[in-house]
Formats: sequence, structure tokens, C-alpha cells
Amino acid sequence: MSLTRRQVTTAALAAVPLAVGSTAPAFATSGKRRRISTVYIAGDSTAAQKYADAAPETGWGMALPFFLQPDRPVANHAVNGRSSKSFIDEGRLDVILGAIRPGDFLVIQFGHNDEKAEDPTRYTEPWTTYQDHLRQYIEGARARGARPVLATSVERRRFDASGNAVPTHGDYPAAMRALAREEGVALLDIQALSLALWQELGVEKTKTYFNWTATEQDNTHFNPPGAIAVARLVARELLRTRVLAPRDVRRLHDEIPESWITWPQATA
Repeated sequence: MSLTRRQVTTAALAAVPLAVGSTAPAFATSGKRRRISTVYIAGDSTAAQKYADAAPETGWGMALPFFLQPDRPVANHAVNGRSSKSFIDEGRLDVILGAIRPGDFLVIQFGHNDEKAEDPTRYTEPWTTYQDHLRQYIEGARARGARPVLATSVERRRFDASGNAVPTHGDYPAAMRALAREEGVALLDIQALSLALWQELGVEKTKTYFNWTATEQDNTHFNPPGAIAVARLVARELLRTRVLAPRDVRRLHDEIPESWITWPQATA
């Protein structure tokens, strides 16, 4: 279906790179200036831009600019509640493909909502329709000279009775890994890395990374520390897989102040 004016406005807002404020050091270049290459994000609520009415909930895409140089800006098109299927059906991939340029990057993270078998508008089956929809992102980016990058879904906060972090995404990460090999696409294995991080942090400390408030116990969405931690994983994976070069990233080992996260007002 076509996007409404409100949806297009929201998509445009979400695509504005997040400013890190005056405390962030300026980027200096010597010699010839490098071409600006934008990192686009297609994904769900775990990555999405959040607005003032949702604070302190924070998508990892809001923190990713802190780890990339300014000439690698982030255009965050991730939206709450979307699957690989519904994102396409709503015309959101078309918006990205209308803007993306040769030399840009498209990071694709879906799975949380693809799992919802009770909702035919979002559900995909891991080894068939999920992979089929992901191919549309890959082919669309490549056709425009951009580089597609697959990212397995960040893990939810779930532990068993023995305190072991438990995977929650079924076959979707494995299906994405297989597709990445088949298509020759770089893979950011955020599912495996986040599961290991939650295991390292443990049952209690992980609560400080998720959107736990006085009125809510949310084990899917992040607060600022969680979003920063996951964005750091993404940036490190972009470097490890050689999607980005060392000169493209920054602050991979630095503490990032929570105050750098901001939640703009949503437009009507």
C-alpha cells in the first residue's frame, strides 16, 4: 500500500542523522575530502528512531552515529512493528531505494515481527518467504550501486532458571546467515553477539540495558545504555566484516555519555 503523508514525514525525520551535540569532537580531514557515504537502516523497533513521547526507549540506530565518522552519516528508516514483509508492503523500501546512491550502505535487520504467525500482514516463514523478502532489499540496493548488509536480530532479554541467556528468534538468524552465504552479502551477527553480551552481564545487570521503568518491564526494547551497547556491536561488526574501514569508525572503546541520546518531538 502507499505511504500516507504522515508516514512519509516520519520516514524523512527518521532519516536525519542524529546530532551528537557540541561535546563530540569535530571531524578533521587532511588532503582530498572523502565522498560522503550514507549508512541506511531498514529494520524494526529495536533499531528505530524514538520520539519524546517514548523516552527513555531508544533504538540502536539512534546511537550508531556516535561510532561512525561524520562522512558516514546514518539514515535510520527503521520503524516500530515492521517485518521484512510489511516494510516492503507499506512502500518503505521504495523510499530508501529512491534515495540511496552508489557507494551507500543498506543495513537490513528484521526478524522480531516476522515471527508473528498470528499476523498475516507481517509473518514470514524463515526458510522461504523471509529469505525471499530479504532478497528484495539485497537486489534493490545492488541495482543502485549500494552495498547491502544483513544483520541478525538483536536478542531479547530472556534467561532460564539457571541464569543462562536464552535465544528467542528460532530459525530466523540461521536463515539469514544461510542467505548471506548464498548471496555473498556481509553479515553482522548481532543475535549471537548480543546473546553473549546478555550472558556476560547476567540477569540483573541486563535490566539496566532494557526499557525497564517504574511502570514497564520491557525485555525487547532498549534504554540509552542498551542502545549504545548494541550500536557499538554493530559498528564493530561493520569494521570486522570490512564493510567499513578503520578510518570510518570512532570511539569503539570509549564511554559514550547517555546525554548524547536525544528524543525529538514527533511531527503531526
